[in-house]
Amino acid sequence: MANLNSNWYNFVTSIMEYTKLILNKMERNQKEEVQALQDTLHVLGGKWRLPIINSICNGNHRFREIERSIPGITTRMLSRELKEMELNMLIKRTEDRDAEIQVKYESTPYCKSFGPVIEEMIKWGKSHREEIIRNS
Repeated sequence: MANLNSNWYNFVTSIMEYTKLILNKMERNQKEEVQALQDTLHVLGGKWRLPIINSICNGNHRFREIERSIPGITTRMLSRELKEMELNMLIKRTEDRDAEIQVKYESTPYCKSFGPVIEEMIKWGKSHREEIIRNS
């Protein structure tokens, strides 16, 4: 009987230690999360970056196409944002003097990795607008 109790005790103890190990791995590091959120907002934040990404992903590859697809953006602001986005590897600027489209902007695979998040943001934004209108 003592051997059975000892085995049971060892089993329960090992389960408890395993559970603690799993829970420790699941603990969230708030400082790390805040830094990650700040990094994300630095790269994707602001009034224009997500609309620019959306425009490019919807087939607007020329500067003027992008500009016309985003109400209120100025030429200067679009130029500045595209340069910054290129530095952050979100878009690729291709220049070919012999091509019909001499300068072309495309989203990078790195940018596309953020696609599901943008889609969820769009869904949330639509839902939020409906909620505000419904409760006004």
